[in-house]
Amino acid sequence: MASPELPMSGKVCVITGASSGIGKATSLALARLGADVILVCRDKSRGEAALAEAGAAAAASMRQLELADLSSMQEVRDLAGRLGRLDRLDVLINNAGLVLADRRVSADGLEYTFAVNHLAPFLLTNLLRETLVASAPARVITVSSAAHQAARLDLADLQLARSYNGWRAYANSKLANIAFTIELASRLAGTGVTANCLHPGTVNTGFGREGSRPLRFGLELGRRFLRTPAQGADTVVYLASSPDVEGKTGGYYVNRRLRTPSGAARDPAMARRLWEISADLTGLTEAGQPR
Repeated sequence: MASPELPMSGKVCVITGASSGIGKATSLALARLGADVILVCRDKSRGEAALAEAGAAAAASMRQLELADLSSMQEVRDLAGRLGRLDRLDVLINNAGLVLADRRVSADGLEYTFAVNHLAPFLLTNLLRETLVASAPARVITVSSAAHQAARLDLADLQLARSYNGWRAYANSKLANIAFTIELASRLAGTGVTANCLHPGTVNTGFGREGSRPLRFGLELGRRFLRTPAQGADTVVYLASSPDVEGKTGGYYVNRRLRTPSGAARDPAMARRLWEISADLTGLTEAGQPR
Protein backbone atom coordinates (compact mmCIF):
# COMPACT_ATOMS: atom_id res chain seq x y z
CA MET A 1 0.00 0.00 0.00
CA ALA A 2 1.10 3.58 -0.58
CA SER A 3 2.69 5.55 2.22
CA PRO A 4 0.26 7.76 4.16
CA GLU A 5 2.78 10.61 3.90
CA LEU A 6 2.30 10.82 0.14
CA PRO A 7 -0.38 13.31 -1.03
CA MET A 8 -2.22 10.87 -3.31
CA SER A 9 -1.98 7.86 -1.02
CA GLY A 10 -5.10 5.70 -1.28
CA LYS A 11 -6.41 7.59 -4.32
CA VAL A 12 -7.39 5.51 -7.34
CA CYS A 13 -6.57 7.15 -10.67
CA VAL A 14 -7.53 5.86 -14.13
CA ILE A 15 -5.49 7.18 -17.07
CA THR A 16 -6.41 6.40 -20.68
CA GLY A 17 -3.74 6.33 -23.36
CA ALA A 18 -1.19 5.44 -20.71
CA SER A 19 1.29 3.35 -22.69
CA SER A 20 3.37 6.32 -23.84
CA GLY A 21 3.72 10.09 -23.93
CA ILE A 22 1.67 12.29 -21.62
CA GLY A 23 -0.42 9.38 -20.37
CA LYS A 24 2.57 7.33 -19.24
CA ALA A 25 4.27 10.38 -17.72
CA THR A 26 1.06 11.17 -15.82
CA SER A 27 0.85 7.60 -14.52
CA LEU A 28 4.45 7.71 -13.30
CA ALA A 29 4.01 11.08 -11.60
CA LEU A 30 0.80 10.05 -9.82
CA ALA A 31 2.33 6.74 -8.74
CA ARG A 32 5.24 8.65 -7.22
CA LEU A 33 2.69 10.73 -5.31
CA GLY A 34 1.29 7.50 -3.86
CA ALA A 35 -1.74 6.99 -6.10
CA ASP A 36 -2.98 3.57 -7.14
CA VAL A 37 -2.87 3.92 -10.92
CA ILE A 38 -4.88 2.03 -13.53
CA LEU A 39 -3.35 2.29 -16.98
CA VAL A 40 -5.76 1.96 -19.90
CA CYS A 41 -3.87 0.94 -23.04
CA ARG A 42 -4.70 -0.52 -26.42
CA ASP A 43 -1.54 -2.59 -26.93
CA LYS A 44 -0.78 -5.32 -24.38
CA SER A 45 3.01 -5.37 -24.71
CA ARG A 46 3.35 -1.59 -24.55
CA GLY A 47 0.91 -1.48 -21.67
CA GLU A 48 2.83 -4.10 -19.73
CA ALA A 49 6.06 -2.17 -20.30
CA ALA A 50 4.45 1.04 -19.01
CA LEU A 51 3.06 -0.84 -16.01
CA ALA A 52 6.53 -2.20 -15.19
CA GLU A 53 7.96 1.31 -15.46
CA ALA A 54 5.35 2.61 -13.05
CA GLY A 55 6.26 -0.19 -10.65
CA ALA A 56 9.94 0.68 -10.84
CA ALA A 57 9.18 4.37 -10.24
CA ALA A 58 6.97 3.80 -7.19
CA ALA A 59 7.08 0.32 -5.75
CA ALA A 60 4.73 1.27 -2.89
CA SER A 61 1.72 2.15 -5.03
CA MET A 62 -0.64 -0.38 -6.58
CA ARG A 63 -0.87 -0.67 -10.35
CA GLN A 64 -3.26 -2.29 -12.80
CA LEU A 65 -3.45 -2.62 -16.58
CA GLU A 66 -6.71 -2.49 -18.53
CA LEU A 67 -6.75 -3.19 -22.26
CA ALA A 68 -9.26 -1.44 -24.51
CA ASP A 69 -9.49 -0.11 -28.04
CA LEU A 70 -11.23 3.19 -27.44
CA SER A 71 -12.36 3.48 -31.05
CA SER A 72 -14.89 0.74 -30.22
CA MET A 73 -17.85 1.88 -28.15
CA GLN A 74 -18.43 -1.73 -27.07
CA GLU A 75 -14.89 -1.94 -25.72
CA VAL A 76 -15.47 1.36 -23.90
CA ARG A 77 -18.61 -0.13 -22.34
CA ASP A 78 -16.73 -3.29 -21.36
CA LEU A 79 -13.95 -1.19 -19.84
CA ALA A 80 -16.48 0.86 -17.88
CA GLY A 81 -18.08 -2.35 -16.64
CA ARG A 82 -14.75 -3.53 -15.24
CA LEU A 83 -13.83 -0.16 -13.75
CA GLY A 84 -17.31 0.21 -12.29
CA ARG A 85 -16.53 -2.70 -9.97
CA LEU A 86 -13.77 -0.72 -8.26
CA ASP A 87 -14.30 0.12 -4.60
CA ARG A 88 -13.63 3.73 -5.48
CA LEU A 89 -12.50 5.99 -8.33
CA ASP A 90 -11.00 9.31 -7.30
CA VAL A 91 -9.62 10.60 -10.60
CA LEU A 92 -10.55 9.78 -14.20
CA ILE A 93 -8.09 11.18 -16.74
CA ASN A 94 -9.30 11.14 -20.34
CA ASN A 95 -5.97 11.45 -22.10
CA ALA A 96 -6.08 9.12 -25.12
CA GLY A 97 -6.15 10.93 -28.44
CA LEU A 98 -4.78 11.01 -31.97
CA VAL A 99 -4.65 12.94 -35.23
CA LEU A 100 -4.92 11.22 -38.62
CA ALA A 101 -4.09 12.30 -42.15
CA ASP A 102 -6.89 10.37 -43.82
CA ARG A 103 -10.49 9.73 -42.87
CA ARG A 104 -11.01 6.37 -41.23
CA VAL A 105 -14.20 4.78 -39.99
CA SER A 106 -14.36 2.69 -36.84
CA ALA A 107 -16.10 -0.66 -36.48
CA ASP A 108 -19.14 1.32 -35.29
CA GLY A 109 -19.20 3.37 -38.48
CA LEU A 110 -17.88 6.47 -36.69
CA GLU A 111 -15.15 8.80 -37.91
CA TYR A 112 -12.10 7.56 -36.05
CA THR A 113 -10.74 10.84 -34.59
CA PHE A 114 -14.17 11.89 -33.36
CA ALA A 115 -14.75 8.43 -31.85
CA VAL A 116 -11.44 8.18 -29.97
CA ASN A 117 -10.95 11.81 -28.97
CA HIS A 118 -14.51 12.75 -28.02
CA LEU A 119 -17.05 9.94 -27.99
CA ALA A 120 -14.86 7.53 -25.99
CA PRO A 121 -14.27 9.94 -23.07
CA PHE A 122 -17.90 11.07 -23.26
CA LEU A 123 -19.16 7.50 -22.96
CA LEU A 124 -16.59 6.29 -20.42
CA THR A 125 -17.17 9.26 -18.11
CA ASN A 126 -20.94 8.90 -18.24
CA LEU A 127 -20.80 5.16 -17.56
CA LEU A 128 -18.52 5.77 -14.56
CA ARG A 129 -20.58 8.63 -13.18
CA GLU A 130 -22.12 6.61 -10.33
CA THR A 131 -18.72 5.29 -9.26
CA LEU A 132 -17.24 8.79 -9.32
CA VAL A 133 -20.14 10.27 -7.34
CA ALA A 134 -19.91 7.48 -4.77
CA SER A 135 -16.19 8.29 -4.41
CA ALA A 136 -16.66 12.06 -4.08
CA PRO A 137 -14.77 14.28 -3.86
CA ALA A 138 -13.58 13.02 -7.23
CA ARG A 139 -12.19 14.60 -10.37
CA VAL A 140 -12.59 14.17 -14.13
CA ILE A 141 -9.78 15.60 -16.25
CA THR A 142 -9.84 15.68 -20.04
CA VAL A 143 -6.81 16.53 -22.15
CA SER A 144 -7.81 19.06 -24.80
CA SER A 145 -5.58 21.37 -26.85
CA ALA A 146 -5.08 24.96 -27.96
CA ALA A 147 -5.82 23.50 -31.40
CA HIS A 148 -9.50 23.89 -30.48
CA GLN A 149 -9.18 27.52 -31.58
CA ALA A 150 -8.87 26.32 -35.18
CA ALA A 151 -12.06 24.27 -34.99
CA ARG A 152 -15.01 24.69 -37.34
CA LEU A 153 -17.56 22.44 -35.69
CA ASP A 154 -20.62 21.69 -37.79
CA LEU A 155 -23.16 19.82 -35.67
CA ALA A 156 -24.83 18.58 -38.85
CA ASP A 157 -21.56 16.98 -40.01
CA LEU A 158 -19.60 16.11 -36.87
CA GLN A 159 -17.90 13.22 -38.61
CA LEU A 160 -16.81 15.29 -41.61
CA ALA A 161 -18.45 12.94 -44.08
CA ARG A 162 -18.85 15.73 -46.63
CA SER A 163 -15.37 17.22 -46.51
CA TYR A 164 -12.58 15.70 -44.43
CA ASN A 165 -9.42 17.39 -43.20
CA GLY A 166 -7.30 15.63 -40.58
CA TRP A 167 -6.29 18.76 -38.70
CA ARG A 168 -9.86 20.08 -38.68
CA ALA A 169 -11.07 16.72 -37.34
CA TYR A 170 -8.53 16.95 -34.53
CA ALA A 171 -9.29 20.60 -33.75
CA ASN A 172 -13.02 19.87 -33.72
CA SER A 173 -12.51 16.98 -31.28
CA LYS A 174 -10.49 19.20 -28.95
CA LEU A 175 -13.21 21.84 -28.99
CA ALA A 176 -15.70 19.06 -28.24
CA ASN A 177 -13.56 18.08 -25.22
CA ILE A 178 -13.91 21.56 -23.75
CA ALA A 179 -17.64 21.85 -24.49
CA PHE A 180 -18.12 18.41 -22.93
CA THR A 181 -16.16 19.44 -19.82
CA ILE A 182 -18.19 22.61 -19.28
CA GLU A 183 -21.51 20.81 -19.79
CA LEU A 184 -20.37 17.91 -17.59
CA ALA A 185 -19.38 20.31 -14.80
CA SER A 186 -22.88 21.79 -14.92
CA ARG A 187 -24.54 18.37 -14.81
CA LEU A 188 -22.32 17.26 -11.90
CA ALA A 189 -23.01 20.35 -9.79
CA GLY A 190 -23.62 19.42 -6.16
CA THR A 191 -22.28 15.86 -6.49
CA GLY A 192 -18.75 16.53 -5.27
CA VAL A 193 -17.30 15.53 -8.66
CA THR A 194 -15.44 18.23 -10.59
CA ALA A 195 -14.64 18.34 -14.32
CA ASN A 196 -11.76 20.30 -15.84
CA CYS A 197 -9.73 20.19 -19.05
CA LEU A 198 -6.39 21.50 -20.23
CA HIS A 199 -3.93 22.23 -23.01
CA PRO A 200 -0.68 20.34 -22.28
CA GLY A 201 1.48 22.23 -24.77
CA THR A 202 3.12 20.72 -27.81
CA VAL A 203 4.91 17.66 -26.53
CA ASN A 204 7.65 15.47 -28.01
CA THR A 205 5.75 12.19 -28.16
CA GLY A 206 4.49 9.83 -30.83
CA PHE A 207 1.58 12.22 -31.39
CA GLY A 208 1.13 13.11 -35.04
CA ARG A 209 2.94 10.08 -36.46
CA GLU A 210 -0.24 9.22 -38.40
CA GLY A 211 -1.02 12.83 -39.24
CA SER A 212 -0.55 14.65 -42.53
CA ARG A 213 2.89 15.04 -44.09
CA PRO A 214 3.06 18.80 -43.24
CA LEU A 215 2.17 18.06 -39.61
CA ARG A 216 4.79 15.32 -39.34
CA PHE A 217 7.37 17.56 -40.98
CA GLY A 218 6.59 20.48 -38.66
CA LEU A 219 6.78 18.32 -35.55
CA GLU A 220 10.08 16.79 -36.67
CA LEU A 221 11.53 20.20 -37.50
CA GLY A 222 10.64 21.61 -34.11
CA ARG A 223 11.17 18.48 -32.06
CA ARG A 224 14.09 19.81 -30.02
CA PHE A 225 11.97 22.76 -28.94
CA LEU A 226 8.99 20.67 -27.83
CA ARG A 227 8.09 19.85 -24.25
CA THR A 228 9.04 16.54 -22.72
CA PRO A 229 6.19 14.16 -21.82
CA ALA A 230 6.77 14.97 -18.14
CA GLN A 231 6.41 18.68 -18.85
CA GLY A 232 3.26 18.00 -20.86
CA ALA A 233 1.85 15.97 -17.99
CA ASP A 234 2.49 18.69 -15.40
CA THR A 235 -0.91 20.41 -15.65
CA VAL A 236 -2.69 17.05 -15.81
CA VAL A 237 -1.03 15.98 -12.55
CA TYR A 238 -1.77 19.40 -11.04
CA LEU A 239 -5.48 19.10 -11.81
CA ALA A 240 -5.52 15.53 -10.50
CA SER A 241 -3.73 16.16 -7.23
CA SER A 242 -3.47 19.79 -6.19
CA PRO A 243 -5.55 21.17 -3.31
CA ASP A 244 -5.49 24.49 -5.20
CA VAL A 245 -8.24 23.22 -7.52
CA GLU A 246 -10.30 21.40 -4.91
CA GLY A 247 -13.95 22.10 -5.72
CA LYS A 248 -13.13 24.11 -8.85
CA THR A 249 -14.93 22.89 -11.95
CA GLY A 250 -15.67 23.65 -15.59
CA GLY A 251 -12.25 25.18 -16.23
CA TYR A 252 -9.78 25.13 -19.11
CA TYR A 253 -6.16 25.28 -17.89
CA VAL A 254 -2.84 26.07 -19.52
CA ASN A 255 0.40 25.85 -17.53
CA ARG A 256 -1.60 25.34 -14.33
CA ARG A 257 -3.49 28.58 -14.91
CA LEU A 258 -7.17 29.03 -15.69
CA ARG A 259 -7.60 30.36 -19.22
CA THR A 260 -10.55 31.34 -21.40
CA PRO A 261 -11.13 29.00 -24.36
CA SER A 262 -12.62 30.09 -27.66
CA GLY A 263 -16.11 31.51 -27.83
CA ALA A 264 -17.34 28.43 -29.68
CA ALA A 265 -16.12 26.21 -26.83
CA ARG A 266 -18.13 28.32 -24.37
CA ASP A 267 -21.42 28.24 -26.31
CA PRO A 268 -23.92 26.57 -23.95
CA ALA A 269 -26.49 25.83 -26.66
CA MET A 270 -23.85 24.11 -28.78
CA ALA A 271 -22.58 22.13 -25.78
CA ARG A 272 -26.08 20.89 -24.93
CA ARG A 273 -26.78 19.87 -28.52
CA LEU A 274 -23.38 18.18 -28.81
CA TRP A 275 -24.18 16.24 -25.64
CA GLU A 276 -27.52 15.11 -27.07
CA ILE A 277 -25.94 13.97 -30.35
CA SER A 278 -23.10 12.21 -28.51
CA ALA A 279 -25.60 10.42 -26.27
CA ASP A 280 -27.49 9.25 -29.34
CA LEU A 281 -24.35 8.05 -31.11
CA THR A 282 -23.12 6.14 -28.05
CA GLY A 283 -26.50 4.74 -27.02
CA LEU A 284 -26.90 6.63 -23.75
CA THR A 285 -30.14 7.78 -22.22
CA GLU A 286 -30.44 11.34 -20.98
CA ALA A 287 -29.71 10.02 -17.50
CA GLY A 288 -26.34 8.81 -18.74
CA GLN A 289 -27.01 5.10 -18.76
CA PRO A 290 -26.96 2.69 -21.73
CA ARG A 291 -30.18 2.19 -23.63
